[in-house]
Amino acid sequence: MKHDLGFNHLYQAAKAGSTRTILVLHGTGGDENSLFPIAEALDPNAGVLSVRGKVLENGAPRFFRRLAEGVFDLEDLTVRTHELADFIESAGTAYGFDVENVVAAGYSNGANIAASLLFLRPSVLAGGVLLRAMVPFEPKVKHDLSTKRVFLSEGKHDPLVPHDNAEHLAHLLREQGAEVTLRWNDLDHRLGRGEIDAARDWLVRA
Repeated sequence: MKHDLGFNHLYQAAKAGSTRTILVLHGTGGDENSLFPIAEALDPNAGVLSVRGKVLENGAPRFFRRLAEGVFDLEDLTVRTHELADFIESAGTAYGFDVENVVAAGYSNGANIAASLLFLRPSVLAGGVLLRAMVPFEPKVKHDLSTKRVFLSEGKHDPLVPHDNAEHLAHLLREQGAEVTLRWNDLDHRLGRGEIDAARDWLVRA
């Protein structure tokens, strides 16, 4: 049964024996169907909660507004991050999954709001696979992220995510105690199968 929780979403329950739920967060222009196969590739036994962003940019769904390429509307990002965190908690109650064992799988805009969740509402994530993530903002309040594991996968030739920005995101997460793996791929902003396989192997070690 699908519940009306304020976001368009898809939910698939975990198979017997698994307590993990993968939170799928698409990139600009995607929807709740776009990355569903990636969640299944990362962990075929996990539950999947795939969400569609509410913000439209020229008709393309996003999770928060931006003022220009790489320039985020920080006020909107904060509001949308808390709204998404509230949704995750409500979905856990409605569908009966453990919110403390949710791993985000986000791409681009979805990876950025996943990073924002870790900085603002870390209780709703055990960690994340963040593909082409940038620093969402400089966190003013530091949380204890020592129980969080994060896999960052970046493209060496990505015109949208500067190398130093990705490195700084890894630094900010580690500074708060997170266990961070940063993988550089010989790719641009597009995803490659090899990095998904690497993320799956990383997740298996959790």
